[in-house]
Amino acid sequence: MSLTVTSTGRPMRFSDTLERLGSHGGEKLFLGEIVEAFGERAFGAVMLLFAIVNMLPWPPGGTTLTGAPLLFLSAELAWGRDTLWLPHWLGRASVGRETFRRMSGRLMKLIRFSEALSKPRLYVLTGRLGQGLIGLACLVLSAILVLPVFGGNLIPAIAIGFFALGVMQRDGLAVLLGWITTGITGAVLIFAWTLVVAGFRLGFGWFGQVF
Repeated sequence: MSLTVTSTGRPMRFSDTLERLGSHGGEKLFLGEIVEAFGERAFGAVMLLFAIVNMLPWPPGGTTLTGAPLLFLSAELAWGRDTLWLPHWLGRASVGRETFRRMSGRLMKLIRFSEALSKPRLYVLTGRLGQGLIGLACLVLSAILVLPVFGGNLIPAIAIGFFALGVMQRDGLAVLLGWITTGITGAVLIFAWTLVVAGFRLGFGWFGQVF
C-alpha cells in the first residue's frame, strides 16, 4: 500500500501521511519523498507544510530561507500546472527525520482539527481559474515572507496555510479565509508603511530644526 491512498483506495489523510513519512527508515527526509507521498495533492500538502514552518517565530532573516521554496511552488500553481515538479536540487533538500517527526508531532492536534473541519465545498474557488488566482496571491505572500522583517511572517503564512488547505482538500471555505487573510496582510503592510514614512518625515523634520 502506498503513502498516497488507504487500502480502500481513498486518499489518505494529510496527518496520517505525515506520520508515515516520519516513521519510515532513513535519517533524512527529502522534499522529493514528500511530493511523491502526497501524489496529486502535493501542491496543497507541500505548501501547507512550508506555511506551517513559516508560522514559527523565526529571527529576522529566517523566513528568507523557509519562504523561498514557496515562491517556486506558488509560481507553478499560478502557471496552471496539474502536478508539482521540482528541480533535482530542490527535491534533494532534506530535514532530519527525527526533527520532522518531533515538529509534526507538536502540530498534530492542530492539523487533525483542521482536517475535521475541512471538506470539499464551494468548488468554484478551487477550480483551474481559482487555483491560478491562489497561485498569484501566494506568490505575492511568499515574496513578503522572504523579507527580513521580524514578526512579519505570521499573517502571510496563515494566509498561505488557508490557501494550501483549500487546494489540498478542495475546500472553498478555506480558500475564502485565505483571501480574507490576504486582505488583512495588505492592510497591515499599508499601515506599517504609513508609520515608516511618517517616522522618516518626523525624523527629517526634527533634524532640520536642530541643524
